[in-house]
Amino acid sequence: MALRGIKVLEFAGLAPGPFCGMVLADFGASVIRIDKIGANVNQDCTGNGKMSIAVNLKNEDGINIIKKLSKKADVLIEPFRTGVMESLGLGPNVLLKENPQLIYARLTGYGDSGVYSRRAGHDINYVAMSGLLSLFGRYGEKPIAPVNLAADFGGGGLMCAFGIVMALLERKSSNLGQVIDCNMVEGTAYLGSWLYRSQHFPLWGNPRGKNWLDTGAHFYETYETKDGKFMAVGALEPQFYEKLLKSLGLNEDEVPQLGNFEESKQILTKKFLEKTQEEWCKIFDNQDACVTPVLSLEEAPKHPHSVERKSYTANYEGQLVPNPAPKLSRTPGLPQFVNPSPKRGQNTASVLEELGLSSSEIAQLEDKKVIESYKGKHSSNL
Repeated sequence: MALRGIKVLEFAGLAPGPFCGMVLADFGASVIRIDKIGANVNQDCTGNGKMSIAVNLKNEDGINIIKKLSKKADVLIEPFRTGVMESLGLGPNVLLKENPQLIYARLTGYGDSGVYSRRAGHDINYVAMSGLLSLFGRYGEKPIAPVNLAADFGGGGLMCAFGIVMALLERKSSNLGQVIDCNMVEGTAYLGSWLYRSQHFPLWGNPRGKNWLDTGAHFYETYETKDGKFMAVGALEPQFYEKLLKSLGLNEDEVPQLGNFEESKQILTKKFLEKTQEEWCKIFDNQDACVTPVLSLEEAPKHPHSVERKSYTANYEGQLVPNPAPKLSRTPGLPQFVNPSPKRGQNTASVLEELGLSSSEIAQLEDKKVIESYKGKHSSNL
């Protein structure tokens, strides 16, 4: 795989950091998740293929373990607010001095500097600060957050993985690592570059929910079907719009593309309610009209197109989840589903043994509560 041989340290955190580590692991990197002793890691659903070492970061011996691991690592991912790693003695100035080739990725909400750099936040806050949340929502309604997809995973985890891969590529010529300041406000804004740069286009210029791409237009909208499901219509170009109307049994005299959008929506709403989603699919699957079914998370993996392309794979629980993307012809990613996400401290002993510690030294560290090894159970409240 493309990242085989790359060693990654991932400090445990919420969604964006683990997702970044998951992407790297799916493409071959060896990822060690650094858990806090006693932490609840049961919600890390992106930990497949990773290892776990549980370390007390408030203990000098624990900090020394991280320093030793960092000397052998290619990449470090940390999700803490500005100043946290420095307060632990694990800032980039310290670790890059010991390992000049280390890629030190800081995945934060607001960045490594600025008046908000030490503030807490979540996806909705970062999307709001990026300017993009102001665009999402229907006319006359308040902005609607697109779940936690845009900032956590698009502008956050995926942008961070992209930065890491670029830094690894650059390291081949310079033989030096560097610090990556990946924050979700700027990452999300950059993700929305086209939205920023296209505001002078005719498809914008109206209030939220009254534009072509934000549910304002009848030809870029979702419609309920007879069975309570939905179809997605994206017939922007005239050739697609013509096929849309023909498939619906309408013509442009009745529903002009650039006529009254609200009146046209009412006509299309009534039309789509005449048939079930399956019936509409049988019609539109034979027409290149940019009309598709709105599939649930359970339905998407079972769609014939997804099945033919093997777009999804069953994990260890039998749940169908997306395969790594994009697909590389020679070194494709492989989902790491052989084992579930590691338990807290599941690999503590083996990782420390690779660092050269003896079994007695490991036992002493555990007795001093510097480390924790998984022994088949954790406290019942986790």
